[in-house]
Amino acid sequence: MMNEAIHTIMTKNPIALSPKHTIADVESLFKHHRIHHLPVLEEGNLIGLITTYDLWNHRSSNPNETFVTDVMNTRIVKISINDKIGTAAELFLDNRFHALPVMDGDKLVGIVTTFDVLKYEFKKEYDNIILYKDVFDPNLRTA
Repeated sequence: MMNEAIHTIMTKNPIALSPKHTIADVESLFKHHRIHHLPVLEEGNLIGLITTYDLWNHRSSNPNETFVTDVMNTRIVKISINDKIGTAAELFLDNRFHALPVMDGDKLVGIVTTFDVLKYEFKKEYDNIILYKDVFDPNLRTA
């Protein structure tokens, strides 16, 4: 079931931002890495999380002059590296968000998303999983 430790499916050492990053930096990282959530660290401490929803919700007329601290969410639900995948799934369902920073004490060690949990469950059901991103050409455009 979902009794495995969260560290088995999390993204380890996720890309992180500092308060000095701008919204333009965030947009570039989201696009380049095809991600939707970025933790914000100050002196190694997790102080916020910024998502594509945050960018949409706080549209900026000048993304080069708007800083992540102006947009990021500071009310962050976190999960421990020792918690189970089922705990993450329950938090996602109860709170309707899509990413959880994974902590080892006060240190950010990973991030887990709803997609990670879904992929974990899907792989248990089907032996040979083929993800859309593995076969889709992102450069292909349709008219």
